[in-house]
Amino acid sequence: MKKEVVLIFDIGKTNKKILLFDIGLKILHEEECVFEEIADDDGFKGDDIERLEQWMLEACTRYMKDERKILRGINFTTYGASLMYLDNKEKRLTPVYNYLKPIPKGVIEPLYEAFGGEAEFCRKTASPALGMLNSGFQALWLKKMKPEIFRQVKTILHFPQYFSYLLTGKVSSEHTSIGCHTGLWDFDHMSYHPWTKQLGDTLPEPEAVETTYPSTLFDASVPVGIGIHDSSSSLVPYFMNSQDEFILVSTGTWCISMNPFNSDPLTANELKKDCLSYMSIRQKPVKSSRLFLGRIHDVNVERLTKMFGVDDSAYNIVALNEAMIRGLIQKSKRRRVFFDAGIPEDYVDRSIGKEHFNSFEEAYHQLVIDLVDLTKESIDLIIAKEDNTRNIYISGGFSKNPIFLALIASHFPKKHVFTSEVANATSLGAALVLWKSMDKRFNPAIDLGLESCKGDPSLLG
Repeated sequence: MKKEVVLIFDIGKTNKKILLFDIGLKILHEEECVFEEIADDDGFKGDDIERLEQWMLEACTRYMKDERKILRGINFTTYGASLMYLDNKEKRLTPVYNYLKPIPKGVIEPLYEAFGGEAEFCRKTASPALGMLNSGFQALWLKKMKPEIFRQVKTILHFPQYFSYLLTGKVSSEHTSIGCHTGLWDFDHMSYHPWTKQLGDTLPEPEAVETTYPSTLFDASVPVGIGIHDSSSSLVPYFMNSQDEFILVSTGTWCISMNPFNSDPLTANELKKDCLSYMSIRQKPVKSSRLFLGRIHDVNVERLTKMFGVDDSAYNIVALNEAMIRGLIQKSKRRRVFFDAGIPEDYVDRSIGKEHFNSFEEAYHQLVIDLVDLTKESIDLIIAKEDNTRNIYISGGFSKNPIFLALIASHFPKKHVFTSEVANATSLGAALVLWKSMDKRFNPAIDLGLESCKGDPSLLG
């Protein structure tokens, strides 16, 4: 019997995935590739777009012809801050310009000056000043630095919509891609920012993220989604399966805390502290903060393991010791020991020596205490003045750290703290959006893999 499936392309900055979901949204197949970057026309390395196009089209052909499956739809979720430019024949004009590419002085500054200064512009667009990572500035850079190319531009697409366009021939846009630190969207008026008039009529008006178009390249009966930004996609399973308002804390190299239920305008102070707003599938701002948590943890653990002469993985077997936590917090009088003077540029606090601790176990507990303190500050930034969120969901690497979890739960005693394990949440979000557009009655129960975390405020002194 043939299986009904949807095909999802999850295109990250490093890893590119193909996933097949069945009608119950169980993963039937997953494959992952890493493609070598190539130099753009300035010699700066970025994604090999021709190879990506070929990889995507070959996968579509393969599953379209698979006699064991009925392909019900195709969708895309990709990393943000990448634009593709089409000419009047709707052909791609440029390579992929890496968002890490430096932007010359003089490109952005006049724009800030014309629209109230950097702080006001960033506040209004909910976009910290991040150079090319503000993808709208990539288009401005192209216009100023490569005018002969920009004169040929008819349409500008974000990455997810470009891949959809390759299958449908339809140019499109949607709110999650526009609303991710692009500098393109005016969050005060929920429309394109007035500066985008400088780009002409190149930006399509956004459509609902559930929009699909028939494939013109393959079977027209197969609907193709217009794609979704990866950060917003990872929230979709929680939107569709959480009864209460929530905050999602996605941990790893970066700790990204997201609150889809905070309608307070982004402030200049929040922007300075690395806050921004994404856009959700509900076309509402998602106030977010970020902390380089995993990186800070790893480089300081590396130093501690060498200092104490223990194995590199010793921290993995350090069990939660509540008595030790109480003693350390009492000893420090609730001040940070690590990072008391701030986080160094290379993230390693060399001011703390072996003499401060009796053992590696004690040093590691103190490090996590202080990292949780930084994480709490980051989460506090996105909690609304009139806060109705009841749950905090913690996903990713630190959801397996018992010390981290106990301390987070202790810091937020009025909220229910859960760990959440959703395999391939970003891909699943893209599949959910696609299925929802194809069958309005479709409402599968998604297992968020929730486990309650217990805390004790008295732990904190």
